[in-house]
Amino acid sequence: MSLALSTLLYEWRRYMAAIVALAFSGLLVLAQVGMFMGIGKAFTAQIDRARADIMILSPGATALFNGGPSGVPRRIMPVVYQHPEVIAVADLDGSGGRWQNIVKDNKGEADSAPGAKKMEFVNVTTIDALPGAVTVPVDYSDDLVEALRQPYAVAVDQTALGRLGVKLGDQASYNGKTVKVAAVTQGYPNMMQATVVMSRDTLRMLGEANTGERVGPLMVQIKNPARAPIVVAQLNAIANGQFKAWTREDLAKANEGAMMKESFIAIMLGFSLFLGILIGVAITWQTLRGAIMANIKEFASLRALGVSMGSLRRIVLELSFWVGIAGVLAAYVLTWLVSLLAAGTGLTMSFPPTMVLMVSAMLVLIALGSGFLSLGVLKKSQPADLLR
Repeated sequence: MSLALSTLLYEWRRYMAAIVALAFSGLLVLAQVGMFMGIGKAFTAQIDRARADIMILSPGATALFNGGPSGVPRRIMPVVYQHPEVIAVADLDGSGGRWQNIVKDNKGEADSAPGAKKMEFVNVTTIDALPGAVTVPVDYSDDLVEALRQPYAVAVDQTALGRLGVKLGDQASYNGKTVKVAAVTQGYPNMMQATVVMSRDTLRMLGEANTGERVGPLMVQIKNPARAPIVVAQLNAIANGQFKAWTREDLAKANEGAMMKESFIAIMLGFSLFLGILIGVAITWQTLRGAIMANIKEFASLRALGVSMGSLRRIVLELSFWVGIAGVLAAYVLTWLVSLLAAGTGLTMSFPPTMVLMVSAMLVLIALGSGFLSLGVLKKSQPADLLR
């Protein structure tokens, strides 16, 4: 075990302030990344968990909700179906409108008491209410799908029940028509706007199904999911500029990248990054400087034994590196605890590996930079001071 690591383990209390500062600097950035990516994942959860292996968007789209005209021509659906490996093609339909709960008194009559009713604008997404349909998420149970087969039946995530003022079995008004909460989903958090799921048939009965010439995005299921990249390349070869096929994994990565490019997210993360670096450097530098000063006689003894100043500098930098590693590990633990707390409120946080590695490298560089700034203290490690 190296001298630097031994020093850190033996005198960890002297370096704890630096480790904690690095941990909270990392938490400041990682928590915001996880929150924003989690919100983005909430918007795309139904697609990410569907049985589709391939997604088809407009040719100019760079992500699910970014770029290109709305949808693709309806006429390309049979074109995609002609591929010998495709077994299912369906468009993801949806709508939106005004939601109002229906509150009844003990006699079963509508209650008009002030504050009893809630009104929200909701998004609507649809599934084909058939077990195994390409638009049905893999974690939807058969009972849930069967419940949505009933006319005017809808499903609401548990995180949206309070804001919509309903519970399982309640009736509500959607765009002036009565619907029933037939199922409650879990794991599809509604953080910004409430989302209601219904069958395509119910949307059609409500008069809001898409009957236009453009549909989309298209969800495609193939015989062998492992061949998705090959099928995507083949579909794009025959697209003739009318659409662009994506594997679901590639689209998920593109969605993550699009989220990070949003201006307000980039500004907030940039500010958090600046603040984290500022706090991390300031506290870590002063902590390391103080710890080196406390051990200045030990460094002087090493110089008296013939250890060069260059070697002492390397010891300090190695010590700083291990402080950085400890700070990274502590940041992981704190971020994990925060993610558990967020999951308890219905928000699932998401951490792209690239961002986690970047933040980890940032913390180590902060520690090394702080150690470099503390090297000047070693000039006070004069062997003659041991005789005083």
